[in-house]
Amino acid sequence: MPVVVVANPKGGVGKSTLATNIAGYFASKGNAVMLGDADRQQSTRLWLGLRPAAARPIGTWEISEDNVVKPPKGTTHVVLDTPAGMHGKVFKDVLGLADKVIVPLQPSIFDIYATRTFLDELAEHRKATKIQVGIIGMRVDPRTIAAEKLHEFVDALGLPVLGYLRHTQNYIHLAARGLTLFDVAPGRVERDLAQWEGICRWLDN
Repeated sequence: MPVVVVANPKGGVGKSTLATNIAGYFASKGNAVMLGDADRQQSTRLWLGLRPAAARPIGTWEISEDNVVKPPKGTTHVVLDTPAGMHGKVFKDVLGLADKVIVPLQPSIFDIYATRTFLDELAEHRKATKIQVGIIGMRVDPRTIAAEKLHEFVDALGLPVLGYLRHTQNYIHLAARGLTLFDVAPGRVERDLAQWEGICRWLDN
């Protein structure tokens, strides 16, 4: 059972957007998906409450910032959204469950260096375990110098950049209805789905 953790100690970088869309992708493939939220804000739980009954089901994984437990039986895929500033025991408990960790990162020098220590810890943890770690550039145009600098920074850590997601209102409008890119007609979000191709391959690998 793959457990995908979305993590970054910095807030406001798009963790919940990624977590919900990853869960939506897994659900679109007919998997039994659980979406957990260890963040006190419980953004993904709010999103699940908005999800239409006609949409592919995604279950709620009851979890708290202070109580990281194993996913319930009968689940085939798990996605876990995590709080800003995650560290210490919670950090270790979450990594102990994870098969894959995705780190959303904006191409800002401030965001990059605010995340540096966390990425160093992940890189070291990856060497000692079989955990896979990938970076996703958020709200970025891959043709810009900022994207190039982000890629250089991550490459120096030996971590792959899985893709770049553009800044678009599609994510906001879909989230307000409890939906993801994978719940609507592909033609409506064709450009965004193209940016997810590499991410999806990595998730399935």
